[in-house]
Amino acid sequence: MKPSGLHTQAFLKKRQLGSNDPKLHLAGFTNHRLIPWWIPHQLDLGILDALERKYDIRILYACESGSRGWGFASQDSDYDVRFIYVHRLSWYLQVRREAASREDVIIQPVNGELDVNGWELNKALSLFKGGNSTYVEWMDSPVCYRKDPAFTPRMKKLIKRLHQPRQAYYHYLRMAQKNFKVFAESSKPTAKEFLYALRPLLSVKWVELGLGSVPMRFEAICEKIIESDTLQSSIDRLLALKRQANEKDTGTPDPRLVAFVHKELERLKHGTIEDYQVPDFSPLDQLLFDMVTRFEADRNK
Repeated sequence: MKPSGLHTQAFLKKRQLGSNDPKLHLAGFTNHRLIPWWIPHQLDLGILDALERKYDIRILYACESGSRGWGFASQDSDYDVRFIYVHRLSWYLQVRREAASREDVIIQPVNGELDVNGWELNKALSLFKGGNSTYVEWMDSPVCYRKDPAFTPRMKKLIKRLHQPRQAYYHYLRMAQKNFKVFAESSKPTAKEFLYALRPLLSVKWVELGLGSVPMRFEAICEKIIESDTLQSSIDRLLALKRQANEKDTGTPDPRLVAFVHKELERLKHGTIEDYQVPDFSPLDQLLFDMVTRFEADRNK
């Protein structure tokens, strides 16, 4: 397989950065070797393994979130790496400490373009149970650095089975309203600001149509939701602009696209979604138990 121009650029960038720069692990470089981009789990060779050793944890899943996961990264977009992990069994058996002192989040200092942080599995599952759509998006990311075979397929099945349309509907609606307000009030609007409003708006419509959990990839949402060729052409042009520009570059979307978003948000002010039967969340308890005890058993071998 022939490397693309992107990876030729990455090789040249390696010479400028130096082999110890953390971004090289993300691009597939480690120990002065070029790891081909098509080999999975490139990040495991560096940052993730180091975090496991430092905190005595097991990382079950790691992916790209944000614009690189959505599919409209700018030229200077950060690498937003998110991961899910479990502690040793003893961590879960301690007398409950103050919430603020519990190590249920690991946040690494931002280093250049690299932003890495993770959630402990119990926290992640609790948020998912409460209707957190961010976790659902992570699990559908098209860019994955680690996928534990005992965890990832099982979690994906549970996400489909335990979908909560009402929570997802209002999660994305609030996000669309808030982000469109930012765009509308900006003195120098950017393509990023508009896309950050458009994506959650289309996600609301996805949930309205009863299509299940919203996929992370923006273009996958558009394929199902956008029926107008004119609007789709406008979106395509905006995506091209976003991908070729820098994060803070200004860009004006097609007025017809802005009008579409405004009209939909006005309609949704009076919209609602039907109640649904609350699913049985007990499989989440079993998943947590299995992942923790498996890690403990492996560590005691």
